[in-house]
Amino acid sequence: MRTRNVFIGLTIVALGWTTVAAQQRGGAPAAPPMTMTVAGFSDGGQIPVKYSQAAPGVAPGEGLSPAITWTNVPAGTQSFVLNMHDMDVARNKTTDDQAHWVVWNIPATATGLPEGVAKGAQLADGSYQISATGQMYRGPGAPATGPQHHYMFEVFALDAKLDVQPSADAFDTRANVMKAMQGHILGKAVYGGLFRRPQ
Repeated sequence: MRTRNVFIGLTIVALGWTTVAAQQRGGAPAAPPMTMTVAGFSDGGQIPVKYSQAAPGVAPGEGLSPAITWTNVPAGTQSFVLNMHDMDVARNKTTDDQAHWVVWNIPATATGLPEGVAKGAQLADGSYQISATGQMYRGPGAPATGPQHHYMFEVFALDAKLDVQPSADAFDTRANVMKAMQGHILGKAVYGGLFRRPQ
């Protein structure tokens, strides 16, 4: 036991000297990880009906997008990509899941997206959007008769803007965005929610 305690003590001293040496060489502590928040529910919690296809007056496949914010953006970020998807859907017997919202070329100065983003292929800030429904946010819509679905919001910080135009097919477009992102991702944050239509 004495040998083990001596080893632990020496390890702590060594780690302390390593930290001091790094600071003396001008080494900075690691930057905090990028984080995101989706308004209206906690990470892993229930997504309110307000932001779903089940909200009163919402057309099938549409919905009111929640406000989203992100922090601790990596240095060198030139744009952001947001990807919202339903992890419980296996589209056409493939590994594709449901594309609920893909927004890309969000400006590097952005710290989030407001509630209720308007429809349209290109937004006022120059970014593009698409979903399985069209050029809009597609709210969660898991049926009341089945299990709750897991909806994941992901935001990526990139060191470039993407040369990708929206096509007629949301899944092709999402694949093109994901392919173009490769080698350009500086940081990523995720936030999840659960939803099933009320009985």
